[in-house]
Amino acid sequence: MKQEVFLPDEYYPAEDEPFMNDRQIEYFRRKLLNWKAELIEGSRDTIEGLQDGTRNIPDVADRASEETDRALELRTRDRARKLVGKIDAALRRIEEGEFGYCSVTGEPISLKRLDARPIATMSLEAQEKHERREKVHRDD
Repeated sequence: MKQEVFLPDEYYPAEDEPFMNDRQIEYFRRKLLNWKAELIEGSRDTIEGLQDGTRNIPDVADRASEETDRALELRTRDRARKLVGKIDAALRRIEEGEFGYCSVTGEPISLKRLDARPIATMSLEAQEKHERREKVHRDD
């Protein structure tokens, strides 16, 4: 059984404290859970909007515009669904004690990077190297 970690509202992870201590872990866990909740709530709103939006629009241009809006909304929701999967993976890494460490080098990922993108699995340097390699090997 895990013990509850006290985290003041104004807490922000600092470089001068031990990396991935209980407070940092709790900070990122809450950040990920809140992000996931926002995405799921947005999905609910989209589903309700799409269900309400199935009406007969006589004007062809208006109907085409509505279809385009719906397609864009569905693509956005698909990206959100994939993001929820990445958030779940980050939460699993927290549970397994692997959160915050680069999957390539094993080195700590900077707190700034994790705060901006808590689903990050690579340090900035490893990510840039990966993207350069990907660009070189991609067939355009």
